[in-house]
Amino acid sequence: MGLLQDKIALVTGASRGIGQEIAREFARQGAAVAFTYNSSEAPALALEAELQQLGVQAKAYKSNAAFFDQAEALVKDIITDFGGLHILVNNAGITKDNLLMRMSEEDFDKVIQVNLKSVFNMTKAVQRTFLKQRSGSMIHMSSVVGVKGNAGQANYAASKAGIIGFSKSVALELGSRNIRSNVIAPGFIETEMTDKLNPDVVQSWRDGIPLKRGGSPLDVAQSCVFLASDLSAYITGQVLNVDGGMLT
Repeated sequence: MGLLQDKIALVTGASRGIGQEIAREFARQGAAVAFTYNSSEAPALALEAELQQLGVQAKAYKSNAAFFDQAEALVKDIITDFGGLHILVNNAGITKDNLLMRMSEEDFDKVIQVNLKSVFNMTKAVQRTFLKQRSGSMIHMSSVVGVKGNAGQANYAASKAGIIGFSKSVALELGSRNIRSNVIAPGFIETEMTDKLNPDVVQSWRDGIPLKRGGSPLDVAQSCVFLASDLSAYITGQVLNVDGGMLT
């Protein structure tokens, strides 16, 4: 019996990296998993097959959470296909880094739309279902950058800080209906994207972390399992820093 047995979860942006590992870990814990991808169809379909091999219902949906209508249509399709929904993980996100003096308006707007507006869109889309069943767990992926800021990432930091304020407000609004809203703020997580960086730079980042290592996508995924499951039934409106002690 997994921790998420008989639960139905939706994970946005799960064709690679952290989102992919969240989908895997949810399936390992017994959840049926619906997940979205934007352009990476082959990896998404491969993940769908992999999750089904674990004996759970799983389906990939091509959908862009940054658009309100697509979010609404997606949730409708999932309810039809899966028969319900209990967990939402808002994971989809992008970066368009630059110093403020070089950052274009377009790069600011795009990051806010994909990272922050998508959280509004998806939360609105699942809210009716969660209210009807008087339960649900929402997990929103922020970042340590959203907590402390970072030079060259004003747009990203603003979007990730906005997620924290949004989540806390939703927790206050929906708590009386047993709907929980929490945030995970990952620190330096080593993925295929960090593999392309200079090894000396990566090692210097590791050295600055109290646990002396970068995190893995699994570290984040297991934290998601905790917040999605009944183990955290009395936890809402919180920010869980999964950062090896970076913010300590």
